[in-house]
Amino acid sequence: MAQETRNAYGQELAKLITEREDIVVLDADLTKSTKTVEAKKACPERHFNAGIAEANMMGMAAGLAASGKTVFASSFAVFAAGRAFEIIRNSICYPNLNVKVCATHAGLSVGEDGASHQSIEDVSLMRTLPNMHVFVPCDQYETKAVIDYVADIKGPCYVRLGRGKVEDVFTEKTKFDFTKVKVLKKGTDVVLFAMGLMVQEALKAAEELEAAGISTSVINVSCLKPIDRKGIVKALKGHKQAYTCEEHSIIGGLFSAVAEIAVQEAATPVYPIGVEDTFGESGKAKDVLKKYGMTAENIVKVVKAKNKKK
Repeated sequence: MAQETRNAYGQELAKLITEREDIVVLDADLTKSTKTVEAKKACPERHFNAGIAEANMMGMAAGLAASGKTVFASSFAVFAAGRAFEIIRNSICYPNLNVKVCATHAGLSVGEDGASHQSIEDVSLMRTLPNMHVFVPCDQYETKAVIDYVADIKGPCYVRLGRGKVEDVFTEKTKFDFTKVKVLKKGTDVVLFAMGLMVQEALKAAEELEAAGISTSVINVSCLKPIDRKGIVKALKGHKQAYTCEEHSIIGGLFSAVAEIAVQEAATPVYPIGVEDTFGESGKAKDVLKKYGMTAENIVKVVKAKNKKK
């Protein structure tokens, strides 16, 4: 059943806050949108609304974490990663404090909110920070597993979540190991590395590519940092070509992460499928994603063009 990853976050957070007394939740006047409202309902005495003051919220989170709390701080990705960047850098990551920045409404799929709210650089920003862990789950089940996982990590974490519904890739019975990439489909010719909602598109594209005679692997990279270097290298060396699929700028995101490894340890060419060096625009999420190539159709087009017989 399709569900928003932000909804799954809210559900799991409500469960965690009732189970663990160390957990505190902060929000920047967006509790209904980020779904931390579920944690507020479950445990109102440990949910705090910082108002429209994201930098202040991160400072509060740092103070609570320094006092021994496990803090979940949420806002839209463009504000959480962008507006509050300096506080996250100096007050959370530098002292290596136990704050989980769970940012919703990431990427172009924010749709009608337009370029000002479509954060396409948040993963890049968070990847650069020492001590920061970075996660991009693709569906509701992986989201719940990620939230449980980061709650047990001692140190800063960034979790990227979406606004719209996404199809299920996994089930309640799926076992996750976030220290490793997850191979969803095995092929021999090309490998599609994907994160977030592009995992679903990569799986659809793989079916069409197989029908066209191009054997395709699909790998879910939900942990961007620390990344599974060995898993990436193994996949690169086992295929003729690699493609990265991300609802994020190709600068600093999944493409950069995979290409950095490829340059050092594999000769396999890596091609990006993501947001070029541009801002998004307002429109229905489906239409915006299509215009900027965030579809299975475009993945197939790009791969076929690179494999066109001469």
